[in-house]
Amino acid sequence: MVFADLFFLYFFLPLCLISYFVCKKIKNKNTVLVVFSLIFYAWGEPVCVLLLVFSAFINWYLALVIGKFRGKRGAKMAVAGAVIIDLAFLIVFKYSGFLVENFNVFFHTSLPVPQIQLPIGISFFTFQAISYIMDCYWETVEPQKHFKNFLLYLSLFPQLVAGPIVRYSVIEKEITDRRSTAVDVSEGAMRVIIGLGKKVIIANNLYSIVTQFFGSESTPVDISNLSFLGTWYTVIMYSLYVYFDFSGYSDIAIGLGRMFGFHFDENFKYPFICKTITEFWQRWHISLSSFFRDYLFYVPIFGKPRKYLNLLLVWFCTGFWHGAAWNFIFWGLYYFLFLLLEIKIGKKRLKKWPVWLSHIYSKIVIVIGFGIFCFTDLNQLGKFFLNISGISMLTNGNSFGDILTWNSFQNNIILIAAAIIASLPVLPKIKYFFTSWGNNTVYAVGKIAGTVACAAMLIIISILLVDSTNNPFLYFRF
Repeated sequence: MVFADLFFLYFFLPLCLISYFVCKKIKNKNTVLVVFSLIFYAWGEPVCVLLLVFSAFINWYLALVIGKFRGKRGAKMAVAGAVIIDLAFLIVFKYSGFLVENFNVFFHTSLPVPQIQLPIGISFFTFQAISYIMDCYWETVEPQKHFKNFLLYLSLFPQLVAGPIVRYSVIEKEITDRRSTAVDVSEGAMRVIIGLGKKVIIANNLYSIVTQFFGSESTPVDISNLSFLGTWYTVIMYSLYVYFDFSGYSDIAIGLGRMFGFHFDENFKYPFICKTITEFWQRWHISLSSFFRDYLFYVPIFGKPRKYLNLLLVWFCTGFWHGAAWNFIFWGLYYFLFLLLEIKIGKKRLKKWPVWLSHIYSKIVIVIGFGIFCFTDLNQLGKFFLNISGISMLTNGNSFGDILTWNSFQNNIILIAAAIIASLPVLPKIKYFFTSWGNNTVYAVGKIAGTVACAAMLIIISILLVDSTNNPFLYFRF
């Protein structure tokens, strides 16, 4: 089941909210959320829901073992067992085909390549489980004694299939003690609508531009003859598409959580306003970058933390986490090189750069990075680099620009302008404008205007979804 769907918006979610608020006791509310979360996941993964429940049980039980044998060998064995089992699930279901294919290539063998269906969201709930296990071992949190409560944490449908990666410590107290006020429901609903707007109104239309020039996995397009400007134009559209698709999902997840009384951490903080690549990763997919920072970057290698080797390991894993393909590994190593470069240059020197130069540098690196992220076909990726560098104009006679790109830009100028404006912190400044006056009348006008705008957006979204049959989020496949 997906959020950008009329069935979810007008049947599943209202039924869940009614069932939830009819219950008075928190135990019953939690039961409602567990049931609806498992139904939500089983809607598209009827068999894989068993894997989710089994993973939850294993991690819940081993965390209890860790708590029972704190400071003893039993705790170390339990944490090792949990991490090994979690990673084994991930390797078998996500990477086994990739590993066997490459083994066959490198060693000239012909082992059968396993065709295993990838459970939706396995990367997210597996990392949540690992973070919980490690926090229990480090005594950051207490092991959850009740399986149903832990299952709720791991399977909570707002963030189950595409994040953000919610730490147990963030919602530990709210699992058993939370209140959902009218303000929570109102603010949460508005956040959900904003997220849906990002996905349905902006991301889906940007994706149509991308598929016109780059194609898709199901309908590939040969980009060898695409012009220099056409390549830059399309990869910029792709960068914006990924941002609005993924940040839109995060907005929906945070909004839904708020409606039920949970307060998830922010996952995006307007990353395109960054001046450096380091800052970009402090603003983009924050839950993933903080996960690797806290659970991998400081891990001792050969007896002690090794800054650069750990940084390489983090970015290799970051790339590989995104998918079982070489382009994702290259993408991770690409960012490692620029982050290493910025470390060598130093923060003080980077701050001395002219603002315009910092923005040009960071945006070029980011946009090219999205190009690497886009093409799992290495042949296509090679053509992308030839096009975007201008080399194909010399070797293949490609044009600098083309009429198709120009027409696409003209026809979508309003969409592009809206996407650029929405990617900047304009909305928080509008909100601040209405709240900073300290005047109840101005504040009321702002609230009414915001409510009307969200209602109008919901109508537009609903109309667009009537003729739309499939609206999966990009990060479902990760």
